[in-house]
Amino acid sequence: MKVTEHIKKAEGKTLFSFEILPPLKGQNIETIFDNIDQLMEFNPPFIDVTYHREEYEFKELSNGLLEKRIVRKRPGTVGICAAIQNKYKVDAIPHVLCGGFDKEDTENFLIDMGFLGIDNVVALRGDAVKSETYFKPEPKGNAYALDLVHQIADMNKGVYLDEDIQNTAQTDFCIGVAGYPEKHMEAPNMESDLHFLKKKMEGGADYIVTQMFFDNEKFFAFVKNCREAGITAPIIPGLKPLATQKQLNMIPHRFHVDLPEALIKEVLKAKTKEAVREVGIEWCIAQSQELIKNGVPFLHYYSMGKSDNIHKVARAVF
Repeated sequence: MKVTEHIKKAEGKTLFSFEILPPLKGQNIETIFDNIDQLMEFNPPFIDVTYHREEYEFKELSNGLLEKRIVRKRPGTVGICAAIQNKYKVDAIPHVLCGGFDKEDTENFLIDMGFLGIDNVVALRGDAVKSETYFKPEPKGNAYALDLVHQIADMNKGVYLDEDIQNTAQTDFCIGVAGYPEKHMEAPNMESDLHFLKKKMEGGADYIVTQMFFDNEKFFAFVKNCREAGITAPIIPGLKPLATQKQLNMIPHRFHVDLPEALIKEVLKAKTKEAVREVGIEWCIAQSQELIKNGVPFLHYYSMGKSDNIHKVARAVF
């Protein structure tokens, strides 16, 4: 079922969903199942599965030269999506990236998703790899999420890259895109960010899921700005319980979001790792409860590979 259909069927009730990371190469899928199992009591209509593009590593050879190698540290998105739909009978939503794929790769990936009965995809540009200062698309690849949305929307119309193909089948993907309550780190300002978000909606996107945030007022302002800009699609807030004191620095650096001063003070007052984790859980519970009161369609949680703290949040909220 499409995300938009889940929202319509809920008739105003806030639903629960979450996102998982594929395991590192060499680990098995049981680590994923263990985390999902804890959260199934909250009846998630869908589970997002991230896709991680290739990274470059340099291995020193016996002659002293360096060999450049392309590795994928977290493969398995396609298989995990199939396993989730088979095991849990809920929708799995794969992330589709521009980075690391040319348009032919993307088309084939989407064909596989269609064969698996996947109804939804999230279209993302993806981040630059460590060896890049700025994001660099693949030759003959999509440079922006907007381009990727256009390609998926074209396939939904039966338009494929090879114009000579006859009697093409139309895909029927519901397309999600990312929204940034505190703007994308590369956007010059919020107005520009909203301009291109609207372009993605006009290009065929159906719903928006936001980057994590810790101040609900920034989400409410983002929704208001979207509506004033003419963006009418559902906007799903993305949340993450802060878990360690180290994340006070890591999260703003990596995700370019601000942390409220009140949250920072509570974390710094905590004397143990367990106390810090409890601060993050309680803050996320308060965020979730306020968002529900304001009628959000989903609460979407970023698990980052672990689900025990999200389970505690959901137990208090749903």
